[in-house]
Amino acid sequence: MQHHDYLAHARAEYQALRALVLAVGPDVPVPTCPGWTVRKLVDHLAGVHSWALNALHTPADGTRPKATPRPQDWDDLLTCWDDRFGDLERLLTSLDPATPTWTFVGPRSAGFWARRQAHEIAIHRLDAEHAVHGHEVPTLLWDTDFAADGVDEYLTRLLVRAAEVHPIERAGRLLFHAADAGRTWELRIAPGQVPETGPPTDSATDEDTTVAGTADAVYRAVWGRPSGAIVSGDRSLLDSLPRP
Repeated sequence: MQHHDYLAHARAEYQALRALVLAVGPDVPVPTCPGWTVRKLVDHLAGVHSWALNALHTPADGTRPKATPRPQDWDDLLTCWDDRFGDLERLLTSLDPATPTWTFVGPRSAGFWARRQAHEIAIHRLDAEHAVHGHEVPTLLWDTDFAADGVDEYLTRLLVRAAEVHPIERAGRLLFHAADAGRTWELRIAPGQVPETGPPTDSATDEDTTVAGTADAVYRAVWGRPSGAIVSGDRSLLDSLPRP
């Protein structure tokens, strides 16, 4: 996927998410984020956008930036979220994706943030869908390429960072197969080691856990959200993966 593709997805997901937020209001629980309400979801996103904005203004070798404080009033918080997303979208649109900038993992360039924000908003759009519909899994939300890219970003980028904060305590091999995308990833984990993701090295029968389905379903599964993906083998390995 290209830089402009991520920005288009970010805009579409933001618009869908905002409509859901306005439909349910601030105090509705978000079942896929235990302890969260819709207000907390919006506050989180406004904070993430402001953090990304500050990161884009930070040199690649600079000090880790911080998020800007958000207002407590619901209407003011919505305005803050709108403003932060708009500022972020405009800045990312104006920047060459190869522009050096601070990131917490992976390539230290502006393109990292376009991809990261698109998937951040998408997953939380799914959370907002669950706030509206409960634990029922919503129907297909994303096109195949975007969902498969989300699986790849989690396995090759975010899981590496998450394991630094929450060290992995299990050992095993997990196979992820997004059938409609024609893509397969093998994840190898072990206590105290950096997770390794690459193409399958042996037959699928050697895997401890297999997660298979549409790219949309596997995307939800790697993020620990309700999913229609078929999980065979040791499900607890999938459930044990840290999420950022």
